[in-house]
Amino acid sequence: MPDDRNQDLQSLRIDRGRNTRGVLSGRSILLIGLALFLIITFVLFIILPGRLDVAGFGARPHEVQVMIARRSSPASDNVSLTASGYVIPRRRVEVSSKTSGRVEELLVERGDMVKAGQVLARLDSQEIEAQLRQARAAREAAAARLEEALAGSRPQEIERARAALEEAEANQQTAQVNLERATGLHQRGVLAKQALDEARNAHDVAAAQVKVARKNLELAQLGPRAEQIQLARAQLAEVEASIAWWHTQLENTVIRAPVSGTVLERLIEKGEMVTTGFVSGRGAKSALVSIADLKDLEVELDINESDIPRVRVGQECRVSPDSYPDMKYRARVREIAPEANRQKATIQVKVAIESPDEHLRPETTAKVNFIELAKDPATGSEGRIPVPKAAVLPGPALFLVRDGKAVRSPVTLGGELGGQVLIHGLAEGEQIIVGGLEGLTDGMKVKVK
Repeated sequence: MPDDRNQDLQSLRIDRGRNTRGVLSGRSILLIGLALFLIITFVLFIILPGRLDVAGFGARPHEVQVMIARRSSPASDNVSLTASGYVIPRRRVEVSSKTSGRVEELLVERGDMVKAGQVLARLDSQEIEAQLRQARAAREAAAARLEEALAGSRPQEIERARAALEEAEANQQTAQVNLERATGLHQRGVLAKQALDEARNAHDVAAAQVKVARKNLELAQLGPRAEQIQLARAQLAEVEASIAWWHTQLENTVIRAPVSGTVLERLIEKGEMVTTGFVSGRGAKSALVSIADLKDLEVELDINESDIPRVRVGQECRVSPDSYPDMKYRARVREIAPEANRQKATIQVKVAIESPDEHLRPETTAKVNFIELAKDPATGSEGRIPVPKAAVLPGPALFLVRDGKAVRSPVTLGGELGGQVLIHGLAEGEQIIVGGLEGLTDGMKVKVK
């Protein structure tokens, strides 16, 4: 029994040398792993801050608050002057006719939208069409004369001229025989002096007729002269010019819109006469319709001479029509008249409206606020984007949100207004980080609240 117990105790004894070596191996592995973790942490958070995207390793994006960059509102700027004027189209076209006539068709109504080249009206064209047909007939006659001149004499005409020459020569021979006979008889005292003279005259006439017939034969063989051909060509060109004139007059009976726009007024009715000359009070009219582009409107104002120093070309304005006082339209000064109105002591100013809509109608009254943007007292430059002071970083710079990351962007300060800083060098629409700046670094992923 004691021997059995001793064997059992021996089996339960721990081999300290073997267990000690096993424990030391496990600690070594643990120490090595801990050292590697510390090295990796040191590299990520100490050596390469901002170079690696820590959020990519499971970190949550940094939450921030943003504002959208907008220009300073009219309430933040100074209204240097307020004046009233009339909304007018920048270009208003009175469509007239190039020819006189009676209106047969009027194809538009007041308020219709028209495009350039669209037919607005048609005039009576019967007389012009008759003149055009007459000119075309004259062209055919002139063309035939020119063709005849270029073709020259026909063989039959040459033969006729030759026959006339032969006849004239035969008559000359007969007259020559009669003259010789009369001369002999007169010498013998048989024939009187008067009869001899008559025979001599008949001979001279026959000789002249021979000369004429010979010249006619030569002309027939030569054909028309160059001057005659040139004259025929000139007559044809004259008739063709007349045709072009009447064709243009016919086209002028169709009245087309010279520009695209809206018909503001219809000045004539079907059956009335239009003319290009003097217009009486109850006679023919010179214009048919009035067209203007209602997408290009402006406000015309008369500014007192004493107030004109507060107005400049390009100055920003706000337009508010009296019919819709709650609506505001951005505008800019387009023109300042070069001379004043002596009777009213005013200077005309025109303000172009940037984006007019259907609420603005020509000849309605509107109020215009002339804006003087807030300026930096040091530099005199206009502040553009107002941002909270707390969002401005040293530099100066701002944090912007781009592609889900915080991007540090340098800016230029433009003075202060209403507890905010006016910023230059920043585009409208940018997302400016104004909250959550603590711990924010350039390039860090962010999440907008």
